[in-house]
Amino acid sequence: MNGNTWQPGAKDPMRFLGGYPPEVLDQVRELASAGRLGDHLARRYPQRHAVQTDRALYDYATELKQEYLRSAPPLHKVGFDATLDSAHKALGLHTAISRVQGGKLKAKKEIRVASLFKDAPPEFLRMIVVHELSHLKESDHNKAFYRLCEHMEPRYHQLEFDTRLWLAWRELDRAAKA
Repeated sequence: MNGNTWQPGAKDPMRFLGGYPPEVLDQVRELASAGRLGDHLARRYPQRHAVQTDRALYDYATELKQEYLRSAPPLHKVGFDATLDSAHKALGLHTAISRVQGGKLKAKKEIRVASLFKDAPPEFLRMIVVHELSHLKESDHNKAFYRLCEHMEPRYHQLEFDTRLWLAWRELDRAAKA
């Protein structure tokens, strides 16, 4: 790497891990090249969640919001989105749709989660939903935002890393089968 910071290519499965230290990336590459990355993830996260519809996802997100963010603005829509991964280069998205109602401007809060998370372990879905819910209170990815994520999910940072590993493994596995 001759002292330069590694920059993954757009199609490189390791792009999901671009911000991590070289030592961590080397460990991931070693697991992947030995064909053990999928097994490693399957041992840590053997279950798949049952949240498969937009309605179920709405209920799931609303339950988390009620438990941790009662004073946050209400959610108007929550759903899976098949275009998120490719179109927005995002795994989840929060939006506020502003509409004029009478003489007032009303903002409706929406959360969309990439459809690929229908096949994910429940911990990864929770991490994504916690992330997007945190944006109801904190718009920027700052210390307060991450504190809120950790308040709702104490293992947030580990789950985020493991989700990135899972995304890289999915692409590596798909490429190996092609």
